Amino acid sequence: MSHPHAFHSLPDFFKVLPPKGRLMALDVGTETIGIAMSDASRMVATPDQTIARRKWSDDAAALAKIVEPHEICGFIVGYPLNMDGSAGPRAQATRAFTRNLRDRFNLPILLWDERLSTAAVTRMMIDEADLSRKRRDALVDKLAASYIMQGVLDGLGRQ
Repeated sequence: MSHPHAFHSLPDFFKVLPPKGRLMALDVGTETIGIAMSDASRMVATPDQTIARRKWSDDAAALAKIVEPHEICGFIVGYPLNMDGSAGPRAQATRAFTRNLRDRFNLPILLWDERLSTAAVTRMMIDEADLSRKRRDALVDKLAASYIMQGVLDGLGRQ
């Protein structure tokens, strides 16, 4: 089945997904990709890992090692809009990454507005967990991916 583009709407994304199957959320930064997974019934988001970014072929190989054994059926990519809702250079870089992802894996992709995810996760780690900056830096990408995933799962639950 061909998926000609990435989706910006949760209902449109939901329509092309199989009834069950894991989703993978990606928080794509310039240096790392934070990864979270859903369970097959799409109820729970779990932070998975953070991979260091290199060139696309290396990133794709690292992702394939996760996608294939977990039988991922769709991606959610955090879409970094500016606070005013406009798309800046980071959003353009994310769209390029998303095109590569679609071409490599041919799975549906949802671009999810992630303006507040990293900030929310960082605040939680400071306020509630009192984690050091070094520990926060090690966790923030995969936790931001998990936050993105949970937002989507909550939305799917209301579909």
